[in-house]
Amino acid sequence: MTNSVNLTSELIKCPSVTPDEAGTFKLIRELYKDTDFKINEINKNGVKNLFLRWGSKNLPTFGFCGHIDVVNPGEVNKWKLNPFSGKIINNEIFGRGSVDMKSAVAAFCLAALKVSKETLPIFSIVLLITSDEEGKAKDGTNAILEWMNKNDERMDYCIVGEPTCPKKFGDMIKIGRKGSLTSHFTVTGKQGHSAYPHLAINPINASTDLIYLLKNKPLDNGSKFFEPSTLVTTSIFTENKSNNVIPQKAEVTVNIRFNDNHTGKKISDWLKKCAKKIENKTKTIIRTDIKISGEPFYSKPGYLAKLVKKSVIKYTGISSEFSTSGGTSDARFIIKKCPVVEFGLVGKKMHAIDESVQVSQIIELENIYTDILKEYFNDIKRKTRG
Repeated sequence: MTNSVNLTSELIKCPSVTPDEAGTFKLIRELYKDTDFKINEINKNGVKNLFLRWGSKNLPTFGFCGHIDVVNPGEVNKWKLNPFSGKIINNEIFGRGSVDMKSAVAAFCLAALKVSKETLPIFSIVLLITSDEEGKAKDGTNAILEWMNKNDERMDYCIVGEPTCPKKFGDMIKIGRKGSLTSHFTVTGKQGHSAYPHLAINPINASTDLIYLLKNKPLDNGSKFFEPSTLVTTSIFTENKSNNVIPQKAEVTVNIRFNDNHTGKKISDWLKKCAKKIENKTKTIIRTDIKISGEPFYSKPGYLAKLVKKSVIKYTGISSEFSTSGGTSDARFIIKKCPVVEFGLVGKKMHAIDESVQVSQIIELENIYTDILKEYFNDIKRKTRG
């Protein structure tokens, strides 16, 4: 049997920029060759996903979810090493996806394989692995869950292996996430000469008025389980290249991370209302295009969160903080199926140039995932005997 460090290295060598799995699935298939795991490939709109099961679907089922797609490495010449080298130097493994999150996929794949060979089949293990998380995330985990529902596939608990720890391995477990919404405003005015602004309708001025209105006061002051919602202007654009022309069109994009004081619809309605107010004030026409990536969710710390925390303490000595901070993840889809938490590596270097992770963290993560599965097995065994 290979180990999680070597598997991480081999996965990194596959240039799986989203949504291309780039040979990673072949490696995973090879790992489970001649085992009792059943593998299903789920394809949707050209995106490939894997679903693996050990044990009967009628038994209590523990799941892991992860992605093998990565973001583009960017300016490759600024990397010290090839971003898809997977090289290990001074007990640190380098490459795109080393943190986010090929190492976690390797860790839970090896943990599942190990436990399947050491325990009785009185429970089941399922693995959900996608190549569409870093991009549009439309045909990845969602597609697997759709397939699971159609095929009566069970999952009672799930861990998503995102890099959750901000400073030290083991310091944070995610039990929820804010919702995410992006709004793109196209502001159309009337082109004219900059010397005669009264003859034109300036869409840039209207855009800045809109931004001010949106950011004039906080969306909220936070909630019991979440930090305050945030609204960030991510883009202001016009094609105008002349300094004496008032352009006809300008574009503004904002991203909102919202807590459970709001819903995507509530935020959307408010954005459209603000756009209409600026339209009336400036005599522009504003088109509003909104994409809701996910609603906020919160998973009350129960059996699963406590199970994970117990194993983390056992191997790291750290009592993890339960948190809802950070961006979105595929846990927002899993929560519709079963209780879910996220736990993985330290995320400081994810998506960065020279992304890397300590080898010891990957080994510890595999040990923790293995322990979680064994403790779940022991709990099932106790319930069966009782």
